[in-house]
Amino acid sequence: METFTVRDLRERTGDLIRGAEEGKLSVITKHGAPVFVAVPFDDILVREGVTVALAVHLFDEEQISLGKAAQLAGMSRVEFTRHLSQLNIPVIRTDAGELERDLAAFNP
Repeated sequence: METFTVRDLRERTGDLIRGAEEGKLSVITKHGAPVFVAVPFDDILVREGVTVALAVHLFDEEQISLGKAAQLAGMSRVEFTRHLSQLNIPVIRTDAGELERDLAAFNP
């Protein structure tokens, strides 16, 4: 998620639009305080509405937990997990280092 100031909007509008086209959320601030969130206009937003789209994007960008995202979307964790699965968004994410540590733990 990228942060823009109100002043940035004049000079970096293209960056904000490109980010939205790439599916990224942006927060716009004024004097350091959040004023609004720019949510990409995509299929999720059209089908599910703003709150579900916001929850999906925030979770996918690892800004909020699964539980918080489910709560924001007005779903149970199980429902939200199923919803993410339908969107091909992984719920569990591990990097190569984590995977190597886990495998090493199984092979003493």
